[in-house]
Amino acid sequence: MAVSGFEGFEKRLELRFFDDDNNPMGLRLIDFESLDQVLNEVQCTVVSAVANRSFDAYVLSESSLFVYPTKIIIKTCGTTQLLKSIRPLIHLARNLGLTLRACRYSRGSFIFPKAQPFPYTSFKDEVIVVEESLPKSLCYRKASVITPSNNPSRAWHVFTASADVESDEPVVVVEVCMTELDRVNALSFFRRKGDEKYNSDSAGKEMTRLSGIDMINANAFICDFAFDPCGYSMNGVDGDRYSTIHVTPEDGFSYASFECGLSLYDDGHNDISEVLSRAIDVFRPSDVSIATTYGGEDYNHEVTKRVERVLAKKLGLKCRSRHMDEFPGSGTVVYQSFTPRRK
Repeated sequence: MAVSGFEGFEKRLELRFFDDDNNPMGLRLIDFESLDQVLNEVQCTVVSAVANRSFDAYVLSESSLFVYPTKIIIKTCGTTQLLKSIRPLIHLARNLGLTLRACRYSRGSFIFPKAQPFPYTSFKDEVIVVEESLPKSLCYRKASVITPSNNPSRAWHVFTASADVESDEPVVVVEVCMTELDRVNALSFFRRKGDEKYNSDSAGKEMTRLSGIDMINANAFICDFAFDPCGYSMNGVDGDRYSTIHVTPEDGFSYASFECGLSLYDDGHNDISEVLSRAIDVFRPSDVSIATTYGGEDYNHEVTKRVERVLAKKLGLKCRSRHMDEFPGSGTVVYQSFTPRRK
């Protein structure tokens, strides 16, 4: 393990709002200059963007931003100051007649925790900062650190706050964190040396194709970006569903993440277990963790077991730990850890 390097593990913030004015565009009416100012506080910038009828998707210099009419998702890696976005985003939403309904902040365990600025060196400090940024109307609150028994250094940190005791979010959110990527597979995410004809857009498209990322969801429009000399980010847009991938391929601290929003009622090509199998197979990591958040959907144990069966059969990954925690007004989180059977 390198002494220091780029921190791949992201911090993730999701804010959901009541639409008091019943405006179909909602948060999407926030102008780009205002979003750019918020991102400047977070210490990142927009490098690529795409939109459809349902939402706007931005690839950032450090991960991704998604803006729906009543929901914002922002995840940032490195040493970014994600929590500085909470107050200005709530203010911008209020100007459009939207009031905060729920907040979720989550992250894995950093590879380089000592390199993080305050308050990200301590989850307790992060929770204090989040709570101080939220209105008192979000009265149902909980912070939890879910620690896998097989690898305590790879814990999942979650804080939620909600104005409602029941969650209103119908989408199941799946977050996958992968470390120790296969070295050959990781090579797909290095820029070609001495080939100036490839800019960040064309190099990103080549990485998407060569790695097989384009086959995870063949129906999605992919907005991708290649960093120099290495690294990759993409957002996938498929109707009202999003997906996102971020890759830090350097040996010694290699990392990749995959996140998507799905429904339990999807089948066939979009079945959760099949989607995860295709995504993880791109990277062939030695360590995988999956956090699945059931919002308005009831927790489905059969889905959890099916994911474990499919990953074991297709990728040889054994589930070493499974934990579940419930959050008032914010649903249920299931956290699974996997390693290859040979380990």
